[in-house]
Amino acid sequence: MEIVKETEPSEARLRKLGFDPAAAPEQAITTLRSIRAAAGDGAIAHALGAIATPESAAMLAEMEAGATGATRREIRRALFRLRQRGIQPEQRTAPAALAPIVEAAAGLSALLSPIDAEGVSIAWLMKARAGGGLKRLWGLVSESEGLVGATLETLSRKELRQERIEIERRAGAKLIDADWRLADFILCDAYRRTPEARRGKVGNFLALRTEIVAASPPAEFVHPIYAEFPEAASADPSVELMKAPEIAAFKFPAAVVKPFADEASSLRQSVIVLSPVQQEERVNAVVERALGELIVGDNAYRLRRRFEDTAYSFARTGRREQAGWAAAAAAKIRDKAELKRIAFFQAFMRAQLGAVLAEQQEQERQEPRLIMTPAEAMRARQAAQARMRRRP
Repeated sequence: MEIVKETEPSEARLRKLGFDPAAAPEQAITTLRSIRAAAGDGAIAHALGAIATPESAAMLAEMEAGATGATRREIRRALFRLRQRGIQPEQRTAPAALAPIVEAAAGLSALLSPIDAEGVSIAWLMKARAGGGLKRLWGLVSESEGLVGATLETLSRKELRQERIEIERRAGAKLIDADWRLADFILCDAYRRTPEARRGKVGNFLALRTEIVAASPPAEFVHPIYAEFPEAASADPSVELMKAPEIAAFKFPAAVVKPFADEASSLRQSVIVLSPVQQEERVNAVVERALGELIVGDNAYRLRRRFEDTAYSFARTGRREQAGWAAAAAAKIRDKAELKRIAFFQAFMRAQLGAVLAEQQEQERQEPRLIMTPAEAMRARQAAQARMRRRP
């Protein structure tokens, strides 16, 4: 990450961005996470060194993994101050397979965009150059199509800042600073999922990647959100998570949802007299069956990855509660929990069925009707007879 020269004391800049040193530690750390991109890691590290909690030490350790130069020295000074007060970051041993990658991490950084309504996001993987500036691997990732595009460029830090500002302006959303290993995994995973027929349009992604990362593409990756929210595995996601546009926008292919949506619709329109309770019981059975048959295989993987990456984005933009819910939803899929017993997933699947039905109804309104109901046929016949009588 670029080090911004300070033109005013760090604390004053942080206060202008909304940080209150007198706030409760949890709130103070949440604020520091949310303003990290604007404030710079050096200023954030200095503030964290004054917050004597394990969470502060954990955030510093997380920042240190991708830091270099003066920023890394500031982070280490902050960690030293916390150690003097008896606070140590939790020690996590990197898997052996990741060790060569960790050792090669000097000068690497990344930026990620939120996932848009079409399931598309941007990933930038960057490496500082010895002579100044940096190399950037730019990737456009689609949940359904894999890696849509990839380019490698050399640019100055000023050019990077300007391009970032322009993309954020056009997209209406901020790019977030991310663990470079996560961005690398997102790009490699997307490339693996790219249909063979489309890979020619992507270019030689693997060759471009070697300009940034020398190690082999990761075959497995433990998403950092699980370490950040260790309670996710035992918690249930809240139904309130459905209010987040990033989650509500996710859609399974309409063709696989349609049979379940049609069945639920027919139950509500059935000529058989059913009490509201009986109707709801039968619709619940359809929803549970859809959960069991649709959230499997590639569908389950795509949905889990949406929850993981969205949780990561939430956590870095100050939405810690929603981040915990999204991490919990991802953990439930990862652990093959009985989703039909979880209220959030029931609401999620009902939204999937409802979206397909709403789309069908919209198409029916826009397309000419080829089949008329008996009442419509009678009215049309009467209108035709009236026209015939008016003719001379």
